[in-house]
Amino acid sequence: MGGSGLNMSRRIRRTPYTDKVEDCGVSGFTVVNHMLLPKLFNKTVEEDYWHLRENVQIWDVSCQRQVEIIGSDAEKLVQIMTPRYIGNMKIGQCLYIPLLDENAGMINDPVLLKLEDNHFWLSIADSDVLLWTKGLAYGLNYDVKILEPEVYPLAIQGPKAEALMASIFGDKIKEIKFFNFKFFDFLGSKQLIARSGYSKQGGFEVYLNGFNLGSKLWEVIWDAGKKFNITAGCPNLIERIEGGLLSYGNEFTIQNNPFECNFDKFLSTDSDHTYIGKNSLEKIKNEGVKKRIKGILFDSVPCPPCAKPFPVLSKKGAKIGQVTSGIYNPRIKKNTGLSMIDIEFWDEGNIIEVQLGDNKITEGIINNIPFS
Repeated sequence: MGGSGLNMSRRIRRTPYTDKVEDCGVSGFTVVNHMLLPKLFNKTVEEDYWHLRENVQIWDVSCQRQVEIIGSDAEKLVQIMTPRYIGNMKIGQCLYIPLLDENAGMINDPVLLKLEDNHFWLSIADSDVLLWTKGLAYGLNYDVKILEPEVYPLAIQGPKAEALMASIFGDKIKEIKFFNFKFFDFLGSKQLIARSGYSKQGGFEVYLNGFNLGSKLWEVIWDAGKKFNITAGCPNLIERIEGGLLSYGNEFTIQNNPFECNFDKFLSTDSDHTYIGKNSLEKIKNEGVKKRIKGILFDSVPCPPCAKPFPVLSKKGAKIGQVTSGIYNPRIKKNTGLSMIDIEFWDEGNIIEVQLGDNKITEGIINNIPFS
């Protein structure tokens, strides 16, 4: 990992699969939830994009840490954290839920898994949900136990993922519906496998329970995947933007409300349940949303890396947003980006301008997401 640019210490945690991704030629990491996340292998982002759309990949996504909530008040605690109603959630189901602060700001956008009655996992993005949850439970005097379990997700993504996983775990895995999970045996251990993942190509996530099983799980999937043209991969920026998948800390932060993030369908605004930020969220709904995340198409020449946001301007030169994630899409043959856009300009088809990192101004157009 000498060439990764990261000064390693105990504050940046390796995963059960780090040795394997290094063997596969990882050439860059980022850090999410204090844990390594591979960002690049020895192929271009475009090569990786086409492979992901056509084959199958294995991703180390152990950084999707779990906040485990167990106890007689577990459902009550989860419910007060989110405007999405979870009272009819079934065991074995996953739900995408916004977590809000008192101002209706987005604390996180985890996937909620219901393992048993009053037993949940929050599979989180990159923010300190564990401490937030502990603080709420303590302040409310709820009867719950909260911890970060030794669970390390491994994603199998791409159109060949189902065939690959069925060859290992049997045809029962085909019965799992989208955003649901079942338990499967792996070397005598009971492992949770969900039909989910951070791509639009379909696939599964193995929520591996047990660090010591990581290398063996990778090897079994890798060996079975050779006939499916498996490669090591990671969340692909081109595919993520194309699919309209948002990244906490990039597209939105605690300064943004869920309406701005297009999370309307995950808000049970007609429910009478109590949750943190309810008054603020209702006020925003009544007064109207002032900006939303939209897609942007611009230029046909590949843009520079979006290390810093690209300002988005009206035709009159006023700043109306900023591209927080942007890259050239070889299928669409345009640069694609994601940006919060002011209400006056967010309609699909509106002509705008994008100021690139070299101060070049290029014309763009507002596009709905996902990109077609």
